[in-house]
Amino acid sequence: MTLNTAGLHHVTAIAGDPQANIDFYIKGLGLRLVKKTVNFDNPSTYHLYYGDDAGRPGTLMTFFPWGGVPTGRIGAGQSTSTAFSVPEGSLGWWRNHFKALGVDSVIDRLSSDEERLSLRDPDGLQLDLIASSTIDPRNPWDSASVPADYAVRGQHSSVLTVNDPFRTVDVLINDLGLRVVGEMGNRTRLTAGAEGAGNIIDVIADPMAQQGLTAGGTVHHIAFRVADAFTQDRWRQELVERGFQVTAILDRQYFTSIYFREPGGVLYEIATDTPGFDIDEPLLELGRSLKMPPWLEPSRDAIEHSIAHIELPAENNPTLAGK
Repeated sequence: MTLNTAGLHHVTAIAGDPQANIDFYIKGLGLRLVKKTVNFDNPSTYHLYYGDDAGRPGTLMTFFPWGGVPTGRIGAGQSTSTAFSVPEGSLGWWRNHFKALGVDSVIDRLSSDEERLSLRDPDGLQLDLIASSTIDPRNPWDSASVPADYAVRGQHSSVLTVNDPFRTVDVLINDLGLRVVGEMGNRTRLTAGAEGAGNIIDVIADPMAQQGLTAGGTVHHIAFRVADAFTQDRWRQELVERGFQVTAILDRQYFTSIYFREPGGVLYEIATDTPGFDIDEPLLELGRSLKMPPWLEPSRDAIEHSIAHIELPAENNPTLAGK
C-alpha cells in the first residue's frame, strides 16, 4: 500500500432517544453539535455529529439515534471502546462532573503515561477519557458545562476487539499504513501519522469473545482520514485490487466516504477531510438547523414530520451561551 491514513476521522455509533443523546454529549461530555442532519441512507432517523468548534476530523463522534432501538451486544468484530483525550490531571474533575449528573465512572491507570476514566453513555456505549502526560495541542470547545481547562481535545483512540488479531493488525499496517508502537498482554497499539491522541488504534485479542451485535449502545463503524477525494479514489482502487469488497464513493456532503470490512469483522470507513461542516451554515450557527442534502430536500416536510422533535441546549452555541 502506497497510501497512509493521517489518523482517525470519526466514530459512528447507534443510540436510542435523540434528546438523551444530545443532552449527554453536549452537557455531559462538553462536545459541540456541529451538524444536525439525517441518515442519508435511511432518512427516518437523525445523524448527529459532535466535535470541536468546527467539527475538525479527529474530534468527531456521530450517532444514528433510533427511538426504541433494541440494545446491542458489545463483542468481537467491533470497536468496543471509544476514547477521548483530556488534559493530564483533569480526571478528578471529570469524575465529580459525572457524579453530579448521576453517571458512574471508574479511574484506573493504563500505563505510567496514561490514566483512564471509564463510563457508559445513556445507551450503554463504552467511553473512556484518557489523560496523558503527552500534551495534546488541539484547542477544545469551551462549553458552558465543561471549562476549557478540563475539556475534551478530540478523539484519543479506538479499541478493536477481535478473535484473531493477526489479520486485523496486518490490514491496519499494510492496507491503512499504521505502525505498531507497543504491545502489552493481549493489546497491540498502533498509530497513524504522527504519534499522539487522535491517531491511535488498540487491538485487543480475545479468542473467546462472543461476536458483537450491532444495535443500540454499540459502534457502527470507525472512520480513518484521507486528505481529499483524489487520494480516496486511488485508495479505493488499491483496496479493490487487494480483494476487499469496497463501496462506491458516497457523498456525505461534509466529506466523501468509502466503506469496507476488515477480516476481524470491524467496519471501516475512509473519509475525506474536506469540504467540512461550514459549507451549508456559518461556523457560529453549526448544529442549529436541520440540514439535508439536495436529493432529500424535496422530501423535507415528510422527513421532518417523521423524526422526533429535539431541543438544542444553549451550551451548544457561543451566541446562545452568552460568549
